[in-house]
Amino acid sequence: MDITSQELTIRRLVENWAVWRDAGDWERFRSVWHNDGMMMATWFQGPFEEFIRVTIEGWERGVSILHFLGGSSIDVNGPRAIAQTKMTISQRGPVHDVLCDVVCTGRFYDFFEQREGRWGLVHRQPIYEKDRIDPVDPAATLRLDAQRLATLPEGYRHLAYIQTGIGYKVKMDMPQLRGAEVQQLYARGQAWLQGQPLQR
Repeated sequence: MDITSQELTIRRLVENWAVWRDAGDWERFRSVWHNDGMMMATWFQGPFEEFIRVTIEGWERGVSILHFLGGSSIDVNGPRAIAQTKMTISQRGPVHDVLCDVVCTGRFYDFFEQREGRWGLVHRQPIYEKDRIDPVDPAATLRLDAQRLATLPEGYRHLAYIQTGIGYKVKMDMPQLRGAEVQQLYARGQAWLQGQPLQR
C-alpha cells in the first residue's frame, strides 16, 4: 500500500470515528481502535471501551455531544502515523437554567499504527483552540459567572463551564493552540513516528 492509500485509509478511520460515535454504532466504532486504544477528552481520559461505557451513561442522562470534521494533515512513517484533523465539538445543555449550545473548535491529534496489516487508533488527544456559548433561544438572557469562567482554560473554557456545571470533572491541562502542553504533544508525535514507545 503506497503512502496516499495509507493516508486515505487513516482519514476514513477518522471520519468513521465521528460518524459511528455520534450515531452510537458501537460495534463498528470499536473497529476503529486497536485493543489498547486510549481516548483523551476534557471530561474523560482512559481506555476506549470505558469511553463507550461512560458515553452511553451520559446519553441516558440526556448529555448531547456531537462532532464535525474538517481537513486532515497525515504524516506516515512505516507502520506509524500521526493524523491532525480540524474539528468542532458541539455540546447542548442547560447553563443556569438556559438551554445553550457550546461549540469548541480544535484538532484531533491521533496516534495510528498498522498492526498485522490493519491500521487502528492507538491514542486520541484533542487540541482545544477556541470556543463559544450561545443560548438556543436567541431571546434568552444568559449570565455567566465571570470569576468562575476566568479560572478555566482559555481554549475550552465555555466547554468546561457547561461540563463542570452538569457534574463532570474536567482536566485542566489539555493542549490548546499555544503553550507547553501542545508543544509536548507535538514532541510525543514526532517520537512516535520515529518508532519510540508512546508516552501516555
